[in-house]
Amino acid sequence: MKPLTIPQPSHWESGFDSQRGQSDRLPHVLLSTAQMTEADRLTIAYGINAITLMENAGRPVADAIMNRWSLRPILVLCGPGNNGGDGFVAARRLAEANWPVRVALLVPRDQLRGSAAHHASLWNGPVETLTPDALNGAELIVDALFGAGLTRPLEGAAAETLAAAAARKLTIIAVDVPSGLMGDTGENMGAVPCALTLTCFRKKPGHLLQPGKSLCGELVVADIGTPASVFISIPLDTFENHPALWADDLPLLNQHSNKYSRGHALVWGGWPATGAARMAALSAARVGAGLTTVAVDMSQSYLALSVYAATLTSIMVKPIHRHQDLAILLADKRITGLLIGPGAGVGPDTQARVLTMLKSGQATVLDADALTSFQHTPTDLFDAITGPCVLTPHEGEFSRLFKGVVDSSCNDKLSRARAAAKASGAIVILKGNDTVIAAPDGRAIINANAPSTLATAGSGDVLAGIALGLLTQGMEPFLAAAAAVWLHGAAANNFGTGLIAEDLPYRLPAVFKQLALLMKQTERHFSEIEMTTEFSASH
Repeated sequence: MKPLTIPQPSHWESGFDSQRGQSDRLPHVLLSTAQMTEADRLTIAYGINAITLMENAGRPVADAIMNRWSLRPILVLCGPGNNGGDGFVAARRLAEANWPVRVALLVPRDQLRGSAAHHASLWNGPVETLTPDALNGAELIVDALFGAGLTRPLEGAAAETLAAAAARKLTIIAVDVPSGLMGDTGENMGAVPCALTLTCFRKKPGHLLQPGKSLCGELVVADIGTPASVFISIPLDTFENHPALWADDLPLLNQHSNKYSRGHALVWGGWPATGAARMAALSAARVGAGLTTVAVDMSQSYLALSVYAATLTSIMVKPIHRHQDLAILLADKRITGLLIGPGAGVGPDTQARVLTMLKSGQATVLDADALTSFQHTPTDLFDAITGPCVLTPHEGEFSRLFKGVVDSSCNDKLSRARAAAKASGAIVILKGNDTVIAAPDGRAIINANAPSTLATAGSGDVLAGIALGLLTQGMEPFLAAAAAVWLHGAAANNFGTGLIAEDLPYRLPAVFKQLALLMKQTERHFSEIEMTTEFSASH
């Protein structure tokens, strides 16, 4: 039996082309609302009829509720479409388990069509009109009003009832997405916070992008019988960040490794803000760069070299007196990765140094001041990017650099990051609690493991250093950026509360140990995944 081969665009070939890689990565695919609609269509064509598919979608909602809460009065709010049909299934299943369930419907029952009408006909209890008064006596609310396909603001009785439920602090469980949350963008068009959201088959971008991520609460993905073979017809270009995407491409040590084979990272060290570059350099070394050097700006103070040298033990320092000294240093091809921005200062001197680094053709990370220095001349920067390059802006730096470059119609974070990557020709890490990593060819990964403790000064400098360390060792830039973001979040989670930025590099060894264990567990499950994929292909 021949295993299913998932066809991929040519731009996925680096690190995404093996059969092992395809199977491991399928669980982390994010589907747009249009892609999910197509997956449902293909599932029905595969042989699972629409009525069964709706039963499969509604049953896990009831199961999730019964697994998390004790018996109590529950009200299911049903909308006019398939989401409402899922709600009727959940209500029936809960009632069969002797839960006190009521149903409130947004439209007259005779307006329901298709599978939703069928499952509504199986509901033996009364159906109330959906109003805020229907909430009386309920302790749990199931929001089955509208799914991710809603393209307009929530209004009328639906908006009023959900707002009233939130005001009463009732526990709300959403089906697919909280009603009013845009599935492709995470935009809030009237949704209220939920304790639990249950979606089917795969997550959508809106589940991970803010404010959607916060509105969903606990997120559960249910298997409704959709076969893996649907991916033959659905292009895969958006993923949730996970080691399965890039762990096979991480630089590995072996008996032939030496400090030169592991690459030489160079960080520009500014003055007087030296802490940023020092943390970045330490992070590059911790993540595996064989040698790390800070090129110290001596143009403002001779004290700079002493500060860097006295505070960095395993990191080398190199004084730079004149601009041409940097070009001479970069002529050494043993230097394989460059970073400028943390503590560099904003202005023409930083601009010139950035352009010199980019001209070298070595993999380059541009962060902070290196980005803001080009806020008035962004095309000068973009035209100079001809080799591997990663940009790491937060929202403020992004708006300064890409104002007038990224189309104002790109309102959501995923679209903005993709547009910025295409315009700049670089990998873009648009930072935040919902960091997006985007490539010029349209690939995108959304990160979901960043804790709120990362909102501390200097954490971005550490991220830039981690990315530098991976690039220095020759890792493909898009995957290196994704790995850096995940490792950064994992290090923060490993530390916990009380985190300050300089704690992060010291947590990386523990994170790598956890990562090795995780990938061993993935290896054990691979044969099972492959068998499932083969079965889908044979049907």
